[in-house]
Amino acid sequence: MSESYDTLETRSAEERTQQQFAQLGEVLAQAISQSPYYVELLADFADIKQVDGEILAAMPLTRKSELLALQREQLPFGRLARLAPPTLKRVFASPGPIYEPETSTPDCWRMARALYAAGVREGDLLYNCFSYHFTPAGAMLEGGAFALGCAVFPAGTGQTELQTSTIADLRPQAYVGTPSFLKIILDKGDELGLDLGSLQKALVSGEYFSPELRVAFDSRGIFARQCYATADLGLIAYETVPGEGMVLDEGVIVEIVRPGTGDPVPDGEVGEVVVTCLNTDYPLIRFATGDLSAILPGASPCGRTNRRIKGWLGRADQSAKVRGMFVHPSQIATVLTRHNEALKGRLVLTRNEKGLDVAVFQVEVIDPEQAGLSAALAESFQAVTKLRAEVALCAPGALANDGKVIDDQRLIT
Repeated sequence: MSESYDTLETRSAEERTQQQFAQLGEVLAQAISQSPYYVELLADFADIKQVDGEILAAMPLTRKSELLALQREQLPFGRLARLAPPTLKRVFASPGPIYEPETSTPDCWRMARALYAAGVREGDLLYNCFSYHFTPAGAMLEGGAFALGCAVFPAGTGQTELQTSTIADLRPQAYVGTPSFLKIILDKGDELGLDLGSLQKALVSGEYFSPELRVAFDSRGIFARQCYATADLGLIAYETVPGEGMVLDEGVIVEIVRPGTGDPVPDGEVGEVVVTCLNTDYPLIRFATGDLSAILPGASPCGRTNRRIKGWLGRADQSAKVRGMFVHPSQIATVLTRHNEALKGRLVLTRNEKGLDVAVFQVEVIDPEQAGLSAALAESFQAVTKLRAEVALCAPGALANDGKVIDDQRLIT
């Protein structure tokens, strides 16, 4: 089931870049003209006529962690957008609460593309086990299903025994929800002796999709793929070939940046996922998700030409409390910018035999034997963080490529 959803998925890299940045120009113009937040945030970019990757990378980030404060200042969408009916269709609330809009644009979260990659086609009955209350996951997938010409059963979560009997009655072809809940449903069906064999396709998300679960679904003849989406942005990336990462959605521009900064890292290096959504209704420009991932080299074997990410690799917001003081990835980045010799850094936190915090600042440098560099880095570290740390210099490439800037190894007691 590797055929593409539309021609956007197979356009050349040059064509995609040109067209996406042309779209971004429209999004920026709309944001600056209608969003008080972006009028202030992007004041230095208001007169730019043509946007490219370098200009985008120079723009400030908006962090997901900032949305709560922004929305508290002005409900419901924090001056990011002035939405009202009929453009505004629904309002949802994710934990925080952070409020998210659903607009009247068909498939406004762009989920049809991921469903199509999971084998869902026009005429299918989709059994939707994402939540329909408060959070938007259920509506996100429903919008994509409607765009494909599918019918939807709004199952939601829980009531496992009732779920199995409903599937046995209605014979849906496709499931959407978490992978673990699909396994629970299938096991309950076996226990009750019900035939759930109509389920042949699944798009799963919301949690880790383990190789063991994939094998279990394969053994039942269920073609299962996963996607990466958020309530704020909609679809970010989706799986087409197991083990080959996730292809980026055509409606977003994704950067991977060094945690604590807005600086893009080279392809292959783990960093924070930053997404610019090409959506004029609710513009999110350089939106830092707090998630870690990395760009994979080359193209997907499925034939889609967009770049791929490895998938979700953890969280980038690695702040930690040390000896009563909080230290943040942005502070580590500040220390490194003070020393041209420093390439990459990581603060490793442990406890000694007396139970006291031990902080070691590991730094990749061009010349680990350079005299006085350890002392200079230690001085900068203390000036920025107000904490003392031992400095350990190491050669370029010595630190693990896992996106960690603060590695907290202390035992939780």
